[in-house]
Amino acid sequence: MRQERKIRQELSTIGKRLVEKGLVSGPGGNISLRERNLVYLSPSGYALDEIKPEEWVRIDFKTGEKQGKLRPSCEISMHLGIYLARPDVQAIIHTHPAITTGLVSGGLTLKPLFPDFVAILGPVVPVVNYVIPAGHQIREAVVKAVKKANVVTLKNHGAVCLGTTLYEAFVRSWLLEDSARMTLAALLAGKPRFLTQKEIKGIENLEAEDYRKALLKTLG
Repeated sequence: MRQERKIRQELSTIGKRLVEKGLVSGPGGNISLRERNLVYLSPSGYALDEIKPEEWVRIDFKTGEKQGKLRPSCEISMHLGIYLARPDVQAIIHTHPAITTGLVSGGLTLKPLFPDFVAILGPVVPVVNYVIPAGHQIREAVVKAVKKANVVTLKNHGAVCLGTTLYEAFVRSWLLEDSARMTLAALLAGKPRFLTQKEIKGIENLEAEDYRKALLKTLG
């Protein structure tokens, strides 16, 4: 089991990087990391780049007991629901990326436009219709969507990215917004040319991509 100090420091570092990349602003978004029976979650009302290592709220996954003086994110139910449904997931990042959110709220579904989309985000990124945040509705909607995907977009809200490591979830969050920028550029230039199913299968079968995906789980 990793030292708690290292876990808390990693969360604070990733929180800063999410703000630097423009994926959240103000007190928006929330992130968590699971270590066996413990979940470390961002406190409510704090900007992610302002959370000190000791301020992350620790929750016992089995008993629900919380440690710390601060109130956990209002999306706590969504995070715990995902961990219950996906035992392979060790980290969750929920962001409010402007271009991604704008495109899906405008009726678009982000599709593979370049190889990294397929390799890192997956061939399909589901869109979840708007539901009221911070409660059972969003938990049910997101948990249903992530059963077959590691990245989902939320109309009029944002995105949720999962990972076996916090860094993997961060890279997915970063790449998702980058893909939204490319899609917007393609729309402005003309008609986007998305990858075909044959091309997607070709990328999925590349040994080089298997290596990169495996390596991503070790970085951070």
